[in-house]
Amino acid sequence: MRCPYCHHPETSVIDSRDADSLDTIRRRRACLKCKKRFTTYERVEMVELLVIKKDGRREPYDRKKILAGIEHSCIKLPVSRDQIDKAVDDIETTLRNSDSTEVPSKEIGELVMKKLKRLNKVAYIRFASVYQNFIDISGFASELRDLKKKRK
Repeated sequence: MRCPYCHHPETSVIDSRDADSLDTIRRRRACLKCKKRFTTYERVEMVELLVIKKDGRREPYDRKKILAGIEHSCIKLPVSRDQIDKAVDDIETTLRNSDSTEVPSKEIGELVMKKLKRLNKVAYIRFASVYQNFIDISGFASELRDLKKKRK
């Protein structure tokens, strides 16, 4: 760490502790040359995820899109905000723990459907109807049959 006062390249850490937000570390430092003290803050920089769309385009991952899709599927259903936030957190953790920084949109859709299936069956059907592009009632009927079979 370079001293902000004299620009000497060597400093020593006097004190280190978690900052108010637990994802940041506060370090108190002293310059080895001019002896002045200063504080630095360290935080983890998350790797940028890219989503590979069906047509091959790549776009930055946007948590808000997953959140909006799940919220829309859960409208007027007994699903709390905490449950929705937890589902989105779990999906994002799964994506960030994968070996790649590029994720196909299909994989994200499958993760959302899996979460919604456990969270609320009606929300799952709502999401599936859009995600799987049901064009008539037979798509709904087929998905409902599959849900009933798995319950038994």
